[in-house]
Amino acid sequence: MSKRFPQAGYNASLPITIYTTGGTIDKVYFDAKGGYEVGAPMVRQILEHGRVHGEIPIIELLRKDSLEMTAADRSAIRDAIAASDATRVVVTHGTDTMVETALALQGITGKTIVLTGALQPARFADSDAEFNLGLAIGAVQALPAGVYIAANGQVFPADAVRKNTALNRFESI
Repeated sequence: MSKRFPQAGYNASLPITIYTTGGTIDKVYFDAKGGYEVGAPMVRQILEHGRVHGEIPIIELLRKDSLEMTAADRSAIRDAIAASDATRVVVTHGTDTMVETALALQGITGKTIVLTGALQPARFADSDAEFNLGLAIGAVQALPAGVYIAANGQVFPADAVRKNTALNRFESI
């Protein structure tokens, strides 16, 4: 006998707000320039492609590569999240300094905050962006208050993770 599960989708009883800050997830390749630049946020398209039902507010805070983020940028991200009524927050962020920003968000009480990003731009067919964002959406609805990073099929507490640049992945410390 098969078990019936409720329809999958966004749980509106656990409202989420998504803040975008840039990073590889939003990068666009400019052929004439021979490089990448951070473009418009890809979150809405990813949510639509994933058939996520329900309105999730998306707030663009920055359009920066995380290597260009400053202490003032991290403070602005922290202030925006702290001032929000949302208790479940996803932040899209560049992977290079995601841990630094996650640590800067610690101490915000009463909120579950999950940072995620991508190692390949969301516009690329082989990007990990959709998987990572989906993991973050699920994690933010299931985890207790705190700050986490969702990447590579795992969720890490902010103070127990690092990016291994040699292997291009996140891992527990």
